[in-house]
Amino acid sequence: QVQLVESGGGLVQPGGSLRLSCAASGIVFSSSDLAWYRQVAGNQREMVAFIFSDNRVVYGDSAKGRFQITRDNAKNSFYLQMRDLEPEDTAVYLCNAYRTSFPKFSYWGQGTQVTVTV
Repeated sequence: QVQLVESGGGLVQPGGSLRLSCAASGIVFSSSDLAWYRQVAGNQREMVAFIFSDNRVVYGDSAKGRFQITRDNAKNSFYLQMRDLEPEDTAVYLCNAYRTSFPKFSYWGQGTQVTVTV
């Protein structure tokens, strides 16, 4: 059974930092591409960051210069370090593990709430 479990969300003041974690099980983690998305109720899901199996990274515009995505294949986990948080970063953050080549798959975590407020 595949599971992706996020943790690390919470309430933080503007300018603060948070580190999100996503622990995966049931997949071949090292050959998976990984991503963080975020979603505000009523809005489309927004890509935050990708990290590919070869460790290349891609960031969405909102994340550039403030967020960092990393992975630890030994722990089957990946992370999103967020700093200089703004109220506009408030959202449910979801982790995603996927492959675009055989065997294709895409799995999602349940999401973790990040709230940035004074």
